[in-house]
Amino acid sequence: MTSQEVQDLLERYKGKLESELGPTVKGSDKPITSADYETFRKEMMPASASIYEKLCGFSGKLIKLKPDKKESDQLQESIDTAHLKVDPAGTTSFSILAPVTIGLLGVMLGIFIPGLLGKPSSTFFIVVSLLTAAILMFPLRNYPNVIATTFRMKASNEMILCIFYLVTYMRHTPNLELAIKFAADHLTGPLSLDLRKVLWDVETQKYNNVKDSMDHYLEKWRKYNIEFIEAFHLIESSLYESGESRRLELLEKSLDVILDETYEKMLHYAHNLKSPITMLHMLGVVLPILGLVILPLLVSFIGGVKWYYIGVFYNVLLPLGVMYLGMTILAQRPSGYGDTDVTKMLPSLKQNKVNFFSREINIKPLHICIFIAVIFLLIGFFPLIANMAGMSDWGIGPAGDKTSACNKPYCFLDYRENDTTGELVGPFGIFSSILSLMIPLGIAISLGYYYKLKSKNVIEIRNRAKKLENEFASGIFQLGNRLGDGIPAETAFGRVSSMMQDTEPGKFFEKVSININKLGLGIEEAIFNPKVGAILSFPSNMITSSMKVLVQSVKKGPKVAAQALINISRYIKEIHRVDERLKDLLADVISSMKSQISVMTPAIAGIVIGITSMITNILGKLGPLLKGQGGEGVPMGAGVNDLFGMGIPTYFFQIVIGLYVVQIIYILTVMVNGIENGADNLSKSYLLGRNLIRSTILYAAISLIVMIIFNVVATMVIGTIFTSGI
Repeated sequence: MTSQEVQDLLERYKGKLESELGPTVKGSDKPITSADYETFRKEMMPASASIYEKLCGFSGKLIKLKPDKKESDQLQESIDTAHLKVDPAGTTSFSILAPVTIGLLGVMLGIFIPGLLGKPSSTFFIVVSLLTAAILMFPLRNYPNVIATTFRMKASNEMILCIFYLVTYMRHTPNLELAIKFAADHLTGPLSLDLRKVLWDVETQKYNNVKDSMDHYLEKWRKYNIEFIEAFHLIESSLYESGESRRLELLEKSLDVILDETYEKMLHYAHNLKSPITMLHMLGVVLPILGLVILPLLVSFIGGVKWYYIGVFYNVLLPLGVMYLGMTILAQRPSGYGDTDVTKMLPSLKQNKVNFFSREINIKPLHICIFIAVIFLLIGFFPLIANMAGMSDWGIGPAGDKTSACNKPYCFLDYRENDTTGELVGPFGIFSSILSLMIPLGIAISLGYYYKLKSKNVIEIRNRAKKLENEFASGIFQLGNRLGDGIPAETAFGRVSSMMQDTEPGKFFEKVSININKLGLGIEEAIFNPKVGAILSFPSNMITSSMKVLVQSVKKGPKVAAQALINISRYIKEIHRVDERLKDLLADVISSMKSQISVMTPAIAGIVIGITSMITNILGKLGPLLKGQGGEGVPMGAGVNDLFGMGIPTYFFQIVIGLYVVQIIYILTVMVNGIENGADNLSKSYLLGRNLIRSTILYAAISLIVMIIFNVVATMVIGTIFTSGI
């Protein structure tokens, strides 16, 4: 029978059914419908993707720019992979329209704002705006590919678990569609969305059966993950085996294929990852930090350098570049289990209660951190506020110092007149410089406290779960052996817990056993009950996945459950081995990053601030001394402006460098966490809360000490020169 005859036969029976039953409503009698897929898609996609879709749609309507066919096909493949609701023309239009808009706005601001202030247009901002617009075209044009790569890597992280779910279900029920649905329901990441899309395509009659839909989906992975295709084809082949032993053998073979080939692929990736991370670390972090050493000389001896020039580079361009490259690298990091959002399992932990007059008050972390930031920022900006309010300057030390604005050695504000333009520049005062430390401190402490409050209630529980994960493979193996002996699962939990006393797996199994024997709960309820389930004390995706497999497989008998648990034990050991090997290969880079976070960056930046303050102080006091004195090579009446320029007030220079320290600590912490722990948001929050506060306080302390010591020494030297009558 030809394909056309088959199609005619299908159409004839379809028409007959519709005439007898009426038009069918697609998905009305099936659990996964287009609405379910769309809802799940919206939940899975990040908020930035939704904004990107809207901007691309708007840009595509405004101007229609179509890429060439080769690029269009590549973009369409990435769009389909990432489940984006855009088209290649819209993404191309946005990649051109957005940078052009940013460039034009920058040029307009660089011309009109200085004009309103009575100053010439800012060539610096015009050039920076045009360069930024030109550079932005490349990442925006490539953005769908970046999203697709991120989506693909996150899906790859679940492929081993997906094969486990499929094999576990197919061992006792050889039905491919139900097995795919089981995997889609229990996976939590992008691969779950893909499997739902496979089933949805069958429901909407895009494909006649689930095998055709799945084969079409697998073709997308041919260039990226051939072992997943091989494993899945082995699962499909098991359906055509008449003998039970041969069918089970093929299922086990699929597990071996996905485990062995994925392990080798991850090790190769770990070797390849070392070089780009090292390069990013050196070019994006180490060299800019070393460049801080020459900044004091640069800003003091080149008069045209403004503080906001340095700010644009160190606080905008450099952090964005490092973050973009870092996230691109981390998006490809192999992972085992993904992160665990403990607050989803324990919503009560989202509450942050503080004692206030013997009463517990629930306060949102964001409100506390905004309050902290406002207090610190008001203190930090007080010198500028005082100057705008017309506050008179004051200082400490013996009166009669003609080299300062307040007639004393150490001034609060110390605004100086520029000999060339006649405008006041400052504040140069030591007290203003000290108060400026409150700005990076306020931002770092508020952010750090925010992340600390988010993680403080759950980090101990998460650490217990991590400890359980490290020991869970042996516990699962013991449980599988007891089930393999024919012992019912309800009894096996108690026996294994008695054998593994005083260990985290023993405590977990004991909790399950207590729920079964004393509360009369079934296995599923004993583990996953939202009030007393054992999983609440050990929230972990890996443990949750293992127990889901157990609950499903134990329905078909202890022998099936035993084999499933032994397979899960292998899976846990393999993934743990990959994670440890990855950490070992990148140990040098991670150690260097941690030292940069904890000591090197705060220390170098703090010393640079002290040196800058000293140089600025010396040059500022030498100006009045050199005026009218003359000397060899120095014409009579030459001021410090003629020799060196005014320099940048330490107040502004410290703000720029302090913010850079906060930014680089944030970026390095995210990268270190990503390399060590993968997509573990709780660990990231905990590390950010600790590193931001500690490292920024260290930076502020070093800056304060060095500024005071160097300024005292500089003032003593200048005083000696002044009394000697130079």
